[in-house]
Amino acid sequence: MSVSSEFLNKYNVSGPRYTSYPPANFFNNAFAVSDYINELEASNSQTPKDISIYIHIPFCPCRCHFCGCSTVIAQKKSIVERYIGAMKLEISNVSSHLDLNRQVTQVHWGGGTPNSIEMRFIREIMDHIRSIFTISHKAEIAMECSPAYLEFSDIDELASMGFNRLSLGIQDFREDVLKVVNRKGPKYSVKDIVEYLRVKGFRGINLDFIYGLPLQTAESFTETLKQAIEIRPDRIVTFSYAHVPWVKKAQKQLEKIGLPGPDEKMEMLVNSIAQLEEAGYISIGIDHFVLPDDDLAIAFQQKKLHRNFQGYCTLETTGQVYGFGASSIGQFWGAYAQNIKEFPQYIEAIEQTGFAIERGYKLTGEEQIIRTIVNNIMCNGVLEFEDIARQFGLTSEDIKQLVRFNPANFEGFIFDGLMTLKNSSITVLDKGFIFARNIAMALDPAYNQSENIYSKTV
Repeated sequence: MSVSSEFLNKYNVSGPRYTSYPPANFFNNAFAVSDYINELEASNSQTPKDISIYIHIPFCPCRCHFCGCSTVIAQKKSIVERYIGAMKLEISNVSSHLDLNRQVTQVHWGGGTPNSIEMRFIREIMDHIRSIFTISHKAEIAMECSPAYLEFSDIDELASMGFNRLSLGIQDFREDVLKVVNRKGPKYSVKDIVEYLRVKGFRGINLDFIYGLPLQTAESFTETLKQAIEIRPDRIVTFSYAHVPWVKKAQKQLEKIGLPGPDEKMEMLVNSIAQLEEAGYISIGIDHFVLPDDDLAIAFQQKKLHRNFQGYCTLETTGQVYGFGASSIGQFWGAYAQNIKEFPQYIEAIEQTGFAIERGYKLTGEEQIIRTIVNNIMCNGVLEFEDIARQFGLTSEDIKQLVRFNPANFEGFIFDGLMTLKNSSITVLDKGFIFARNIAMALDPAYNQSENIYSKTV
């Protein structure tokens, strides 16, 4: 697949990432604990029927200047212990409203830096989950890790707890790049870590990288990916650095050093696509490249790929998402619910009331349909209006009216070879998956291009 910088710039506009629909900026404070409990109980009879659990650990030994996540600098063990206790109480309270005959098919730990806390705390939570829920033998149990704080003995312990997938946040192999963004490099050879993970039975091993950071050049990022390809992880993710200093003030530090210009950043993306595909990786969705035998590649080929706030997964492993911990988000068929972001207030709310909901959003029936459409485009690159209509008991004309479908809105995509439009179906072509967000935006009646509140699409 050949894509030029000029071509990428053409579609590089502000738009939602569509990790949820509607996007998180629609969440509001009118969503109360009572609404949350109602949605928990309603989720027992909704699809997907399985349970997906998200555990948020906000603690980091140090704050990376590029970070856009909800994090805090490492706390005393007594504070971490209290936080873990609060999460256990939250898990117990939420589970009392769930049908425990449903299976857990996904457990995802994010942060923050989950592996920076003591392994005994991680085991405490995992033991608590297992004491309440039934874990499917096919469950994906994953953790986002910083290799700066990962010991080989930690891998042993995680494997003994049932973890079977790890995502390593490398960001860049250059020490000078990591230094200026205030991030520590891997403690051990990443190649040795990945090889040991394989020995311990981990699958879907992922390496994360960010392009667009200070001191990076197109040549240096090519060298970084060359090292990654030599390690041969199952998955490689190349995130575009999203510069939003009005949201994350620490990012202002990077402006003092200087960020790569838009043309050079585009060159990094163009080169990385060509480099990874030449190395045998398949491009799926946005940012993600996977080996052909990986679960995500197989699901993508079978049009069974899914996506939530934790990233891409398969329809087999996805479930209604129940989030635990500060800032975590629950994703249900009928609603989204987000906890208080500040961890001290989260702990107090859980200890006092058992819940810590700060905001959320109830989807209308129309929004549920649009979400399904957006997910089909973003994950599998296919939209059959008749299939959507049958799913919701409507006609294809009803669906088209709902999304304000106008063939003229897709002429540019078709001319540029990004998609085809035949009768009542849209098919995203290989070249078009990089621009899946742009195509989805053309099917989103709530999208307002004049609102500059989102990151750029490329």
